[in-house]
Amino acid sequence: MIDEFLVVDLFCGIGGLTHGFVKEGFQVAAGIDFDNSCKYAYEKNNNTQFLHKDIGALSASDLKALFGGKRKILIGCAPCQPYSIFNRKKDVIENSDADPRWKLLYSFSSLIKETRPEVISMENVPLLKNYGDGVVFNDFVKALEDIGYHISYDIFNAQDYGVPQRRKRLVLLGSLHGKIDMIAPTHKVGKYVTVRQAIGDLSPISDGEIDKKDKLHRARKLTELTKRRIQATKEGGSWKDWDEELKLACHKKEGGEKYRSVYGRMQWDDVAPTMTTYCIGLNNGRFGHPEQDRAISLREAALLQSFPKGYSLIDSKSTFSALNIAKHIGNAVPVLLGKAIAKSIKLHLNSIQQNG
Repeated sequence: MIDEFLVVDLFCGIGGLTHGFVKEGFQVAAGIDFDNSCKYAYEKNNNTQFLHKDIGALSASDLKALFGGKRKILIGCAPCQPYSIFNRKKDVIENSDADPRWKLLYSFSSLIKETRPEVISMENVPLLKNYGDGVVFNDFVKALEDIGYHISYDIFNAQDYGVPQRRKRLVLLGSLHGKIDMIAPTHKVGKYVTVRQAIGDLSPISDGEIDKKDKLHRARKLTELTKRRIQATKEGGSWKDWDEELKLACHKKEGGEKYRSVYGRMQWDDVAPTMTTYCIGLNNGRFGHPEQDRAISLREAALLQSFPKGYSLIDSKSTFSALNIAKHIGNAVPVLLGKAIAKSIKLHLNSIQQNG
């Protein structure tokens, strides 16, 4: 049944969502993204084409051409930064011109209207539902329901689908044939994939070191003061473990509790915190290695996003930025969450076939 369909991934990034669909046996015609630095990783690992295009300027005719004569599935994750907790400032919400990326969701719905894929999926941060008093998301849902799509959506935690990370995401599924139900969780409390299981067998490295066998397994160099801080932090601990001389001014002020995760270490036998675009920096969250005195490496961040160990992110033929790769990893849809979405769609399509 799924052989009759082609998938196109909008806002594809380095291919986390695409890779989930590939692992479920879908054929992906193309990934489209405005950030051309994602091209190498996307094409290298997914055996399909990356198109460097602005989704806001993508024509329906260009999109239709990618599907050829096959049945259409359109998936994607519009940039989530405008809807994230870090951008919930009143002026950003009230002034739509403050960040034009929020308009990309409208571009997404316009392309759906004009190309009429049989199945659609959209993944984003939970706060999208409330952005601008819910207007943006509600407009998206209504636009699709008005043209015949059966829409379902809910908040799902990636840890429930084998991702070694707490990561709540809004997943929307739509079909012209009926409601699509997200598959039941594959993991539960006590059975989650842990940090130890995900990264525990990697070679030990120091801050500033690059593993000789894996260039992605590299950690940022720490200052002497930051090194002392991580050395004073126990597994699962934070700045609360430090002597007063090591604490930052913000920690000593009233309200310092809200900074409890910065400079924190992960725990071996728990899932990791949400990977962000700053996931290789100690002062950006609980991104300290459970026992080595450093922040997690790029490879470790990718594994905690459930990318396979062999997922290539560095093109040896060109220069690269570790910070840019960290951004790509943090922005990605976890592969196993993408796989769960793909499996949900596959079950839906099989059900349609069985019921005639």
